[in-house]
Amino acid sequence: MHASSETHSVTDPVPAMSAEDLLKSVIASLDDNKAEDITSIDLAGKTGIADFMVIASGRSQRQVAALTDYVVKGLKKLGHKDMVVQGLEQADWVLIDAGDVIVHIFRPEVRSFYNLDKMWATDIDENADEGDNTDDTRVLN
Repeated sequence: MHASSETHSVTDPVPAMSAEDLLKSVIASLDDNKAEDITSIDLAGKTGIADFMVIASGRSQRQVAALTDYVVKGLKKLGHKDMVVQGLEQADWVLIDAGDVIVHIFRPEVRSFYNLDKMWATDIDENADEGDNTDDTRVLN
């Protein structure tokens, strides 16, 4: 039997997901599981901590915890293992640090109190103001 030159050994590292793929997976998971007011913020040129930040709301502590679980399981299923989750015990505000993408999932009143959307977003995408966005996802630059 002839081995292909394309054969990878068991020890070859799994190719890392791009920041854009991580972002798409996170947003899809949140949207599929009924997160509210999903906002994506491009952090390029603002900070070196991540490439993107996603902010979303869950209606209750139970939904915030469930959304966190869906996002983490979805990323693990795609092979992304390096994540840190904080705040799951209280589930008022959960932070998922997935490396290039940071996810904040809040209860609505906690989100409005901390107002991270305003803190990190200086320019709002023009389509969000014109009503051209048909889904519940906003992109902030």
